[in-house]
Amino acid sequence: MPVETRSIRDNSAVGRFPSVTLGFGEDTEEEKEQPEENNVQGENACQRWLRKVCPCCYTKPNEDEVTDTLVTGVDEPDKEEGINDEKPATGDNELDELLLKVQSIDLMKSISGENRIEHHTDLYLSDNLIIRRGQTFQMWITLSRPFDRSTDKLHLELKTGPLPTLAKGTHVIIPVVEDLDDGRWEAAVVRQDDKRIKLSVNSSPTALIGRYQLKVETSCTNGEAISTHDPVNDIIMLFNPWCEDDTVFMDSEEERHEYVLNDVGLIYYGTENQIGLRTWNYGQFDDGILAACLFVLEKSGVPPSGWGDPVNVVRIVSAMINSPDDGGVVEGNWSGNYSNGTSPTMWSGSVEILKEYHENKGIPVKYGQCWVFAGTFTTVLRCLGIPGRTVTNYNSAHDTDISLTSDIYLDENLDPIEELNVDSIWNFHVWNDCWMARPDLPPGYGGWQAVDATPQETSQGTFRCGPASLTAVRNGQVYLKHDCPFVFAEVNSDKIYWQRNTDGTFSQIYSEKKAVGHKISTKAVGSDKRSDITHLYKHPEGTEAERIAVETACRYGSKAEAYSSPTAEDVSIEVTMEGEGPEMGHDADLTLTLRNSSSENRTVILHSQVSVMYYTGVHKATIRKDVTDVDLLPNEVKILEWSLTYEDCKDKLIDQAALMLTLSGRVKETQQVLATQFSFRLRTPNLFLTPVGKAVVGQRMAVKISFTNPLPLVLKAVIFHVEGLGLLTARKINFGDIGSHASVSLTEHFVPTLSGPRKLMASLDCKQLTQVHGVTDITVEESNAAP
Repeated sequence: MPVETRSIRDNSAVGRFPSVTLGFGEDTEEEKEQPEENNVQGENACQRWLRKVCPCCYTKPNEDEVTDTLVTGVDEPDKEEGINDEKPATGDNELDELLLKVQSIDLMKSISGENRIEHHTDLYLSDNLIIRRGQTFQMWITLSRPFDRSTDKLHLELKTGPLPTLAKGTHVIIPVVEDLDDGRWEAAVVRQDDKRIKLSVNSSPTALIGRYQLKVETSCTNGEAISTHDPVNDIIMLFNPWCEDDTVFMDSEEERHEYVLNDVGLIYYGTENQIGLRTWNYGQFDDGILAACLFVLEKSGVPPSGWGDPVNVVRIVSAMINSPDDGGVVEGNWSGNYSNGTSPTMWSGSVEILKEYHENKGIPVKYGQCWVFAGTFTTVLRCLGIPGRTVTNYNSAHDTDISLTSDIYLDENLDPIEELNVDSIWNFHVWNDCWMARPDLPPGYGGWQAVDATPQETSQGTFRCGPASLTAVRNGQVYLKHDCPFVFAEVNSDKIYWQRNTDGTFSQIYSEKKAVGHKISTKAVGSDKRSDITHLYKHPEGTEAERIAVETACRYGSKAEAYSSPTAEDVSIEVTMEGEGPEMGHDADLTLTLRNSSSENRTVILHSQVSVMYYTGVHKATIRKDVTDVDLLPNEVKILEWSLTYEDCKDKLIDQAALMLTLSGRVKETQQVLATQFSFRLRTPNLFLTPVGKAVVGQRMAVKISFTNPLPLVLKAVIFHVEGLGLLTARKINFGDIGSHASVSLTEHFVPTLSGPRKLMASLDCKQLTQVHGVTDITVEESNAAP
C-alpha cells in the first residue's frame, strides 16, 4: 500500500495530538531549514556522515531539540552516491526500509463478516464498511515488518467533510492504547500475527455520522510514515439504536427490528370511517440508497459538524425531502395535473425516488403528496439509523394563523365564506415519528417526536416541521421546540365557527371540541395490523386532562379570546355511514340523526352543503345545497336519510374522490347553533396479484395482475406500476384503455434476486381513476434449496 513518509520533526505530535490540517490533504506547511556545513554542534555520527556525503540533504540540528531520528523521504534522483571514510553509503531504498510502513488494510467489511453482523448493517447492499457509532469494530493492518510495542507507535486518522478540523469532530485521531474505554475513540492491538496486527477500534457514541476517509500513521526511531487515502477503505458511520449512550437508543429489540430494520411498511389514507391502506417499499438497504441519503445531507449545505445530533439531522431531512427553499428530493403537486412527472398515487416505494434524485444530482423528483414525503422520510430515517415510522392523522387540522384553533367563517345565512376559510381540515395527513432522547428539552420529553416533510408552513424560514415531542403535544406545552404549536393544532385544536354580523364583524357562534385528530394510525410492531396511537398525541377526548391541554395551548395562540363558557345544548346532530361506505361508481348514502334531549318541542332550520374536496381539506367545487326545517318532539330522536347520486358528482371528482358534507343550523326556540362536517370518499377497487410459478432466486417467474373497471366509462391511457424489493426494480407498463365495467389482466415476468419473504406491489393510474393498488406476499427460496 503506498505511503507518504515524513520526518518526525515535521509533525509536532503523534497519537492524541495531531498536526494542524486543512481539507483532506496533508499538512500544507512544513518546516524549512537551510543546511549549514560549518555548523556541527550537536551532530551525531549519522548526521556528520550525511552532511559530508550530500550537503543538500543535510538538515541542521536544532540546538533545543537534538534527535537521533534519521530524516527520510527526500526524493532527489539526480544525487550522486559517495563513499565516506567513516561509513559506507546507504541507498534510499535501504533508508526507506528502516521505517514502519502500512502495506495493506483489511476492514473486514464482508456483508456476512463479524463487523457488519455485530453492527446490524449486514442488510445494506454496499461494499463499504458500515458501522454504528458507540460500538467497537475490528480491522487488520499488514505492516512492512513486525510491530514492536516497545519502540513502534501507530494511530488512525479519520476525516469527513470538506474542511476537517479536530475541534468540530470532523478530524478524528484514534490512538492505540492498552485497554479500551467506552465512550471515546480508541484502538487496541488484540492480536499480532508476524507483520499483521488486529485492532479493535472503539468509536464515540456522539460521533458524527457520514463517510470518513481513513489513514494510518506509524512512527518508529527511524521516522514516520502515513498511508495514502484509498476510497475502498472509507468508513460509513450511522446512528446506533443498540447503544445505550446514543441518543437514538431504543431498548426493545422487537421495536428496533420494526422501526430500523423493516424495509417494507404500510401507509394509511382515506377517512376515519373509511381507512384505506397501501404497502410501501422503504428499501433503506437497497443498493445506492445509503449513498443517496448521505447525498441528501450534503445537498442541504449544513456542515458535517452538525451531523452528530439526531435533532439537527431530522430537521435537515425534514427540509430536504420537499423541494421548496433548497431543491429537495420531491416536488409537491396537488393540482391534479401530473403530465410533467409521475402521479403521486403511482409511487409504491422510496427507492425509485431517492435513486432518481441522486443520479440527477439533486433535481427534485416529480411529484409527491403527503404520503410520498412521509414514506421517503421513513426510508432516510431508518437508513441513517434513526428509528422512524409513518403516521396518519385523520381529520388533520392545518392551522395557518397560529391561533391553535381551526376557524370556519359563515355568512349571515350560515353558508361558508370560502375566501376566508384558509384553515383546513385534511381528511388525512401523513407525517413521521422518530425516536430519540431530547437533551435540549427538560427531562421527560424524549421518546417519540413528530416530524413532517410536507411543505405546509415554514419553521424558522424553511419548509420543515419538528421534531416536536409527543409528550409536549399531549400536554399542550406548545412553548417547547420544535414546532409544537403546529403539531398540536393538527391533532387537538377546537373547530370554532364564526358568523358574520351585519356590520361586517364576526362573532363566535359555536365550538366543536371533538372534530380534529382522530384514529392516529401507524403499522403495528411485528404485524400488518393497524396500531392506533391517538393516546400518545392527546388525552381522551372530553376528559379534564384533554381540556386543560387545549386551554394551556391556546393561551399561547392568537385567538385566546375564543374560549368562553359553554352554553347549554339540548339538540344534537350526528352523521353516520353504513359499513365501509360507498364505492366508486355507486351512490353515497348517509344517515343524519337529530336528538332533542329537552321536554319541549324544537324546530331546527338545517342547512346542508356537499362539496368535492382535496384530501387536504381544500374546497374544489360545491355539488349541492339544501335547506330543511326539522320538527322535533320532546325527547325525540329523528333519523333522516341523505343521499348523493354518482351522476351528481362524477364529473367533479379528483384524486382521492373525497367529499365533505357541511351541516349548520339554528334552533328557533333557543337560538342554539348546530354545526358539523363529515368527510367521506368513494372507495376505489383493488388490484389482485397472483404469483405464477415457483419463487427461487435466479429463476424466472411471473405475476398475474387482475383489475375490473368499476366505472360506466372508459379508462384512458392506463399505466400500471410494479415493484418489489428483491423481486424486480420499479417498472411502468403502458397498458392503454380499459372499457366500461371491463375486467382485464396482464402478466409480468421477473427473476427474484433475494431470498426470504418478499412483497410485490402494483398500482394503476389514469386520469379518470387513481389510488388503485394491490400487494401479494412471495416467499423466495435459495437457488440451491432442496426440491
